[in-house]
Amino acid sequence: HLDSVPGGGAFDGPLGVVSALAAIDRLRERGRTPARPIGVAVFAEEEGARFGIACLGSRLLTGAIDPARARGLRDGDGVTLADALSAGGVDPEAIGRDDELLGRIGCFVELHVEQGRALDVPVGVASAIWPHGRWRLDFHGEGNHAGTTRLGDRRDPMLPFAATVLAARQSAERHDALATIGKVHVTPGGVNAIPSHVAAWLDARGPDERAVLATVEQIERAAEKAAGEHGVMAAMTRESDTEIVSFDRALRDRLAGAIARDGERRPPVLPTGAGHDAGILAAHVPTAMLFVRNPTGVSHAPAEHAEPADCLAGVEALTAVLDDLACDPSPAT
Repeated sequence: HLDSVPGGGAFDGPLGVVSALAAIDRLRERGRTPARPIGVAVFAEEEGARFGIACLGSRLLTGAIDPARARGLRDGDGVTLADALSAGGVDPEAIGRDDELLGRIGCFVELHVEQGRALDVPVGVASAIWPHGRWRLDFHGEGNHAGTTRLGDRRDPMLPFAATVLAARQSAERHDALATIGKVHVTPGGVNAIPSHVAAWLDARGPDERAVLATVEQIERAAEKAAGEHGVMAAMTRESDTEIVSFDRALRDRLAGAIARDGERRPPVLPTGAGHDAGILAAHVPTAMLFVRNPTGVSHAPAEHAEPADCLAGVEALTAVLDDLACDPSPAT
């Protein structure tokens, strides 16, 4: 994917696209002819930063989201996905599950920059994606004047929202999960006005689905309790959730073997807490992922980084994988 998050880095998404093109160039340079077609996929709205649904492109391809619902999604400026597609020359009525295309995919391999610091070698292989999801929180209070409304008369939605942010951290620690509230809209947004409404988005994930759900349930209870204490109405709405995804073991082992045959040691296998299009496609086709080392561990931020030598190692690994999966065996010598 080429889309990013606000203030994102340069590698999350684009590294995979560039590496795929470079790997095909390497195969051509080496005179390797594919025995089966190789396609390069570039998915739209993987981050969900504009329309709120992560992996929207791959969800549409596989039928994981209803096309009518997708067409009605709105960005922060009120533009619908249907309007955005039309402006880009795409018929919004044509989006949706594509069985013909899915039927042509023998397997899917995604290369991605590592989004942590688990790798101590240039390239690793993914074992699974943690379960994760997004929930919207709405706090409805009463807008009023910041200078004339007594504290006891206020129905300020910012107060239960703040309590919920703290509760999210505490609940995640209690259940050995991760919970983040990183996006919030305040209405009307004036310095001298008590808000009438606060909308916020919760991201929750972890190695165990039960722990994630327990975390979210506890956060919801905390939001409702804090809202009641301040005369505010609170509601939580699930926007998306994805169960744990275990990548195809046979394909994963084949990737590791292809990389090792290319003169490298067998790569480490590790899970990830980040969502990917590969996680959506895994329910329909054999799927695997390669990770390129990120020495800082920073992602979704400008400091995201991968060394050029490690990026080239990723290209070499992907080239070896494509050669093994798509090209005829080398002639005997």
